Amino acid sequence: MKKIAVFASHNGSDLQAVIDGCKAGKINASVCCVLSNNADAFALQRAKDAGIDTYCINASLYPDPDELDRVTLDILQKHETNLILLAGYLKKIGLPVLRAYENRIFNIHPALLPKFGGKGMYGINVHKAVIEAGETFSGVTIHRVNAEYDSGDIVVQAKVPVLPGDTPEKLAARILEREHTFLVEILSKITMEVE
Repeated sequence: MKKIAVFASHNGSDLQAVIDGCKAGKINASVCCVLSNNADAFALQRAKDAGIDTYCINASLYPDPDELDRVTLDILQKHETNLILLAGYLKKIGLPVLRAYENRIFNIHPALLPKFGGKGMYGINVHKAVIEAGETFSGVTIHRVNAEYDSGDIVVQAKVPVLPGDTPEKLAARILEREHTFLVEILSKITMEVE
């Protein structure tokens, strides 16, 4: 069975969808550990509630970026991680980790990349930008992670309509709902392909 490490910075609702998907047998894998750069992230509590090991790794604990990467790699290797999922993780992944897990780090983004991605494009900012641009569709993108925000190879996308009268909050809620089911669907395929 494959082992997934999940990196999350905040609420962790995508993490919960993955935990539930694994438990229900929809994903032939388990979440082996959860890492966050935010000690107050609710994602850490979700993981603890599911009996999953949690780690807080950030620049205040590890000011030396090389040490932070080393600690991260040690955690991933200790848990025999096969692939990494970034689920609302708001930090760049260091080069040593990118190299060690090349083509095995995936991110879920709440828009149709390459539009509405990059630095600062997360959370409600994405949905505001989509509505302000007059888009008729937004959606979810799952992509491989590289050294630049939201610019890795796109694996797959799901479209979600932008409805007349949508607020960023309404659009965010509709996309998040699709995100959860889509993530489980796609991870079940990805885990079959990753070594």
